[in-house]
Amino acid sequence: MELFRIRKDIPFMKRALIFNVISLVTFLLAVLFLFTRGLHLSVEFTGGTVMELAYKEAPQLEPIRGAMEKIGYADAIVQNFGSSKDVMIRVPNRGTENSAKVSEKVMSSIASISSSKPELRRVEFVGPQVGKELAQDGAMALLVVIVGIVAYLAIRFEWRFAVSAIIANLHDVVIILGFFAFFQWEFSLPVLAAVLAVLGYSVNESVVVFDRVRETFRNSRMRGLSVPEVLDHAITSTISRTIITHGSTQIMVLSMLIFGGATLHYFALALTIGICFGIYSSVLVAAPLVMWLGVSREQFIKAVVKKEEAVV
Repeated sequence: MELFRIRKDIPFMKRALIFNVISLVTFLLAVLFLFTRGLHLSVEFTGGTVMELAYKEAPQLEPIRGAMEKIGYADAIVQNFGSSKDVMIRVPNRGTENSAKVSEKVMSSIASISSSKPELRRVEFVGPQVGKELAQDGAMALLVVIVGIVAYLAIRFEWRFAVSAIIANLHDVVIILGFFAFFQWEFSLPVLAAVLAVLGYSVNESVVVFDRVRETFRNSRMRGLSVPEVLDHAITSTISRTIITHGSTQIMVLSMLIFGGATLHYFALALTIGICFGIYSSVLVAAPLVMWLGVSREQFIKAVVKKEEAVV
């Protein structure tokens, strides 16, 4: 399915060096923010108390946040979940304070600002050790995904494509983490899930472009095209598909970002950043890297071996 077809190939590879420089600068900035500012980890990673409250009528969250600041929990996370009548409060770990003491302070503080007392449905303590294990498991999941992608692309295409695709995809991941470090957005388990989803999503676009590159190399009618021209043709011929796929996905993610509430906000935000940079990296980072690594037509066309005829 195509919305439109571009008859003349767009010379992307003429600006390949500029695109790679832009990518390198944004990557280094993201790494700088990660080292200097770090990630604002959620309670799942740092440990703390999670409380779920149910109101009879939808409450205002700002007064609740103000009450949390008054009792010394200025960094507590207050947000709706499920419905506007349900509130989740996440309080970071405070050393020797246990969940019972924290929940008692929170409930007494909330009762002082509202005439309707909420129902405490759940109190859960996440220890620092659990948070450490979650962080390690998340890092291991990311590593396994990366190794799997490299192996898949190396088998399906060629090692140059595998290296280029994983560099481009890691570029997307680091950019997402850089945004979260710079703005100090909360990095939670849903955000980690979004990062892993972006890895798979970005590699799908790279596979589509690489598949068209391989087809063009093997096409006998296009033997006269140079490597940059082959890459330009592959990118140009898949632009319509890219717009349809990424456009429809972005509409869905934006609906979550706008209407999903605080619970889905950072998850949708991570996906939005990943989709935008995924288009850029798959087309304008992975393809130039393949060219720099020395891809050629001979790698995809098997030489014809002449068999010697048996002498009678």
